[in-house]
Amino acid sequence: MAVDMDTAREWLTWSFSPTIGAMVFTLLLSLSLPILFHLFLYRQRAAVVVPSFVLLGPSGAGKTTLLTLRGTPTATHTSQAPQTVTCTLPTGITVESHKYRASDDPSTKKERQIEVTDTPGHGKLRQHAYDTITAAASLKGLIFVVDAAALSSPQGLSEAATYLHDTLLVLQKRHTGAKSSKGPAGIPVLIAANKLDLFTALPAQLVKKRLEDEITKIRSTRAKGLLDSAVDIEGDDEDREWLGEGGEGDFNFGQMKEAEIEVSVLGGNASAKGDEKTQVDAWWTWIAQQM
Repeated sequence: MAVDMDTAREWLTWSFSPTIGAMVFTLLLSLSLPILFHLFLYRQRAAVVVPSFVLLGPSGAGKTTLLTLRGTPTATHTSQAPQTVTCTLPTGITVESHKYRASDDPSTKKERQIEVTDTPGHGKLRQHAYDTITAAASLKGLIFVVDAAALSSPQGLSEAATYLHDTLLVLQKRHTGAKSSKGPAGIPVLIAANKLDLFTALPAQLVKKRLEDEITKIRSTRAKGLLDSAVDIEGDDEDREWLGEGGEGDFNFGQMKEAEIEVSVLGGNASAKGDEKTQVDAWWTWIAQQM
């Protein structure tokens, strides 16, 4: 032990001595420490989990078709279980966190990748989507795909609105049901109005209005059902079963901001045929803004 202490004192004395060797050693140490620190941070950055998004919506809305544009799903027919695909953002779409980074930065190429989980749209299989929402790591947003043409019919509108209502309710409960005083960060939702190339398709703003009006009816019907069943809905916010503010009156997506859920409605077309071009840049731009 005494020998080690003596050796340490000798090294310490030598390092402060005005010799060429000591000065060279100090210079190399001062130059190497920042490099080592940079490499450590770079490796930590490289280990960051890839941002994930959940793709959901009624069957036939075009979810899997959207994935085929930037990824390689295992099937294009009705899915029976969730499947996760790694996608790369299109060229020209800038990730929000990369706006002030050099365009030739090699690290940006890998960080343009995202994981998209396609969930079944069939009514009996939608629990898979809810489970994926609660279990997904690094979840950055939900993409709810609807067939803008199918919303013209009462049946298509009711199916899409019911699924969307239940999805938003899951997100709301996730936020208000937190044990801490501050709930988890809200998850943004994109309602992707697909198939706008069809003659019967509704424009994005009308899709928004139709869905809000239908959710108003669904919320009112369910609240009445709870009252008829003598269920107390005046309890704590954590236990509430209604969507949005108060559960009465007209519903609009702006009410979801109370649970830190930002809902956007953007139109597009992922099912181009022949010489037609897909129109999905607005959706990929929205995804990039969440990263």
